Amino acid sequence: MKRILFVCTGNTCRSPMAEAIMRDRAASRSISLEIRSAGVSTVDGLPISAHAAETLKRKRVAHEGVSRALGKPSVEWADLILTMTSAHKRSLIARFPEALEKTHTLMEYTALNANTAADLEELERLYTEWQMKQALGQQMAAAERTRMLELEKRIPNFDVADPFGGPLPVYESCAAEIEAAVDKLLDKLGEAGDGR
Repeated sequence: MKRILFVCTGNTCRSPMAEAIMRDRAASRSISLEIRSAGVSTVDGLPISAHAAETLKRKRVAHEGVSRALGKPSVEWADLILTMTSAHKRSLIARFPEALEKTHTLMEYTALNANTAADLEELERLYTEWQMKQALGQQMAAAERTRMLELEKRIPNFDVADPFGGPLPVYESCAAEIEAAVDKLLDKLGEAGDGR
């Protein structure tokens, strides 16, 4: 059985909604998964936000549990770690470099195609070269800088915006974005034969 960990900042809005929605949708498709969530900057035991709870209630999606701080046991437990933003992904990998291969943003993992993957790989290579040149006191070539800007414009944003502190409609919009990604994720897992 595949084990999936959703990660956001406080584990009170996005990742618990993703956990609950994923659990609900997987059950409706008879896909067996273990699903948890955690936060990169939280403490154990906080309730989910009132608007997140209300959003799930309106969707008739059950949620039980409280916040959990991201730790080594959760990272080791997971087969797949899906973060809500690129910043969460970078933070997690900085703390747990051994999780590099299994950590992605939710949107990146569900929406990545071959062309975008190639663009990301090229952009990461250019960033690495730029950092090396900076460390050596060298300048980046104008053509490389132009190419980086072109790639940055072309690559989609893989972040799920944080609804924290916003009104209920912001949470509902966030949940709808998560639902669409979860449906794609379940399709992907079904095609790969995971979780059955």
